[in-house]
Amino acid sequence: MKRVVDLALACAGLAFSAPVLAVLVAAVKLDSSGPALFTQTRIGRDRLPFRIVKLRTMATSTVSGTQITATGDRRITRVGRLLRATKLDELPQLWNVVRGDMSIVGPRPEVPHYVATYRPQWAALFQVRPGLTDLASLTFRDEERLLGLARDRERAYTEVIMPMKLELALEGLSHQSVIADLAIMARTALAVARRTRRPDPILVEAERRIAALNCEELS
Repeated sequence: MKRVVDLALACAGLAFSAPVLAVLVAAVKLDSSGPALFTQTRIGRDRLPFRIVKLRTMATSTVSGTQITATGDRRITRVGRLLRATKLDELPQLWNVVRGDMSIVGPRPEVPHYVATYRPQWAALFQVRPGLTDLASLTFRDEERLLGLARDRERAYTEVIMPMKLELALEGLSHQSVIADLAIMARTALAVARRTRRPDPILVEAERRIAALNCEELS
């Protein structure tokens, strides 16, 4: 049933968003040189790699650098900043859903470098297709802002943000159903439309842990 819903929504989404995608592709091309689309290897269900598709948000000369981005990252183009803020750079991933690489709702797929560091308790995440959105990605929608607070962004991601996101992803899996998926989709649409929101206790805790890491770096 989940696959049927995914396929129907992804096909409809691609059909209705085609004019928007065409405009965004043109904007990316006009803003900076290089291809409009960006592909990257991610790890999906059963730990199988696949190529995720996004609209390019970085200058082509810098996309091969560190895989962590934070607020103010100079590699991000002008159009790229808008795409990231609205999450429209993720729109081409509907094609990944049609192909069967991904689902609409599911744990976000990670790059091989970070998957290699996963703890055994996170293995359950590979039993399902990764998704465009889930509880973790909703909660950490402003991840780049959090990383901007860190002195060591790599450490902040691997020791604070990634573990917290993966625990939330596991929580989402434990409550997975068609109704729960529809609720996550609705919350995602609201989050895109409404930029301001109340402080989340989980994010407050993430900020506290990052501040603690910053103190360690200074000591």
